[in-house]
Amino acid sequence: MRQSRAARLACLIGGALMTLSSPAAAADDVDARIDGAMPGLIELYRDLHAHPELSFQEVQTAAKLAARARKLGFAVTEKVGQTGVVAVLRNGTGPVLMIRADMDALPLAEKTGLPFASKVVATTRDGIESPVMHACGHDTHMSAWIGAAQTLSAMKDRWSGTLVMILQPAEEIGLGAKAMIEDGLFTRFPKPDYVIAFHDSAELPAGTIGYPKDWALANVDSIDLTVRGVGGHGAYPHMTKDPIVIASRIVTSLQTLVSRERDPQEPAVVTVGSFIAGAKHNVIPDQAKLLITVRSYSDGARDALLKGIERIARGEAIAAGVPEDRMPIMTAEKDYTPSTFNTPAITERLAGVFATHFGADRVRPVPPVMAGEDFSQYYRTDKTIESFIFWVGGVDPAKVARAHKGEISLPGLHSPLWAPDPDAVIGTASKALTVAALDILKK
Repeated sequence: MRQSRAARLACLIGGALMTLSSPAAAADDVDARIDGAMPGLIELYRDLHAHPELSFQEVQTAAKLAARARKLGFAVTEKVGQTGVVAVLRNGTGPVLMIRADMDALPLAEKTGLPFASKVVATTRDGIESPVMHACGHDTHMSAWIGAAQTLSAMKDRWSGTLVMILQPAEEIGLGAKAMIEDGLFTRFPKPDYVIAFHDSAELPAGTIGYPKDWALANVDSIDLTVRGVGGHGAYPHMTKDPIVIASRIVTSLQTLVSRERDPQEPAVVTVGSFIAGAKHNVIPDQAKLLITVRSYSDGARDALLKGIERIARGEAIAAGVPEDRMPIMTAEKDYTPSTFNTPAITERLAGVFATHFGADRVRPVPPVMAGEDFSQYYRTDKTIESFIFWVGGVDPAKVARAHKGEISLPGLHSPLWAPDPDAVIGTASKALTVAALDILKK
């Protein structure tokens, strides 16, 4: 049957529209837009890298990025959780997606040799003057955040829903997410159905994506243990209850909490990072102090480890004959960082999206790590929220291969030598955040 000229024209237009709105066309559009934006994103990255700010001091950083978000059409609120930024873009009905980037740097002297290396010196919350450096890659996080924001703003015809993009302070001290939540992040602004974020990786090859399938990062507890004894003259130890000896026994016994009390297939860490006692050769002090970090994934494992430290400390004191009124005092930081969990449905979904967009050879599951990350607070506050954090590799693949052969050592996160490949990290992460958003918020 012959078609009329009008019918043939309608078919051609419809086919063209279908092609333009296809997933492949959208993916090509994302890549083209972000590739075109890379010179500006790298310029931003270098500026952020050269001007780092410490936790809860991210005033200039927040203002700079908030201004960019406003120009993109976001409704922007500053000073959420002290220095945090919330940028909201409403675009019809649909889910609410929150994309988070962290802003703070570390009190560390940079040794990368980069031409735009930080020369900033600032005072920490503890009153210590220190050089400051983006040694954890948060400058790449913020740059990719802007890359995704400007791409999604320009592609509003491809998605429907509400995009909430936040810049979070104080991740390095584990307090920023909690501060934003307590300042009304989920009540003053649209509460998310999904929260996603990424972190640069000092282990994965540049431009590759790694995703944990469930546990991503660990519970982090900081314990102060004061071991009390009875001091005296070093020449008359029989007249004392030596806290150094007791504390030494505690350090040794603590090793059994993981090696003999935990299931070998359930990772845990108990590390004594500091042992402080005494001031003179011939004086046995009244007390010794241990500073301990404890890492775990499940709440049950965490509870068992903390109770185990208390039990071992008390047991060793009793064995040494310490009086009841001189038992050890254990203090745990109130604001511990809870473990980070990737919820299954969104993890499987976005892993598939990434594999389709980047190719399966650039996307891989990775094991969890024992580092901490307060991104966990968003899911922990409301477990109806689906949560996903992923890694983006920042290391030259040739160097990764040499490191695996034992030929070289790679600087890790928080190293004064850490300098990720910014083009690979920012480009890959900008695209990953964008295609994830387009899938979650697809019409």
